[in-house]
Amino acid sequence: MPDDWPKLTAQEIEFHRPDTSLVARDGARIAARCSLWWSDVPPMVGHKLGAIGHFAASDAAAAAALLSEACRELQLNGCTIAVGPMDGNTWRKYRLVVEPKTEPPFFLEPTNPVSWPAYFTDNGFGVLASYSSGLNTDLSVRDPRADEVESRFAERGIVLRPLNPTDFDGELHRIYSVVEVSFRPNFLYTPLPEEEFAAQYTAVRAVVIPDLVVLAEHEGRTVGFLFCLPDVLEQRRTGALRTAIIKTMAILPERSKYGGLGTLMADHIHRRAHELGLSRMIHALMQDTNQSRNISDRTGTTMRRYALFAREL
Repeated sequence: MPDDWPKLTAQEIEFHRPDTSLVARDGARIAARCSLWWSDVPPMVGHKLGAIGHFAASDAAAAAALLSEACRELQLNGCTIAVGPMDGNTWRKYRLVVEPKTEPPFFLEPTNPVSWPAYFTDNGFGVLASYSSGLNTDLSVRDPRADEVESRFAERGIVLRPLNPTDFDGELHRIYSVVEVSFRPNFLYTPLPEEEFAAQYTAVRAVVIPDLVVLAEHEGRTVGFLFCLPDVLEQRRTGALRTAIIKTMAILPERSKYGGLGTLMADHIHRRAHELGLSRMIHALMQDTNQSRNISDRTGTTMRRYALFAREL
């Protein structure tokens, strides 16, 4: 496979359980590939969704042939809209980089050749949802709302604490209890069993810095969290670590109680990262309609843009 194709193993395909997989060949060479899901997919109002994932293509002709056959197969199986690239659901890899800009890829960021977005748009797909990553290059700068929010939550008895690495499984259970509630309104949300959720986070346990994860608690109950990781790709590339990545943030949807908690947790992590000697923070892969964009926009600038595509069948 070409070096710029995302790696895909037989074990990964088995775990993701696609309904079928397709390849386009140029002689003996695989020129394009994808997998399709229609049996177990995210709900979409007004449509029966079919997902195109595990996507890769070497050239426009191979991509066109592959996407045409993929759409035909999805339509034959009752789908009314094709969405991709998405490996079955949004808990796995999805989206394409559409504006790379100059920053190198960061840890756990999707990557793709610059030609791939056109492979979708040239074959009848439009942008279904857009996303961005923001970069703060000065962690000494405080969010102007943070002090007021901190004082308000302190009066209510809401406390922030770092992740306890000696109880990692227990911490993941507490984080999951927030995720399964707060993520339900998200676009293309599908429930994820706790075992699969825990497996995703256990896979990065070796690089977790406990002080860069914060849990918010109220009367002994976890009501929010922010999961931040060091950019180990930067560390491997340069031999130094200066950047952390806000991977996931969630808050229980009781706005009258917890409105502003995201601001407080983000400011807390920025300060903690600065104290640890880091100088940059990436707010990763935010949907452009998500409220977390407001937090990122107050402290940073857009470093990359992504898109998820769709075509009605």
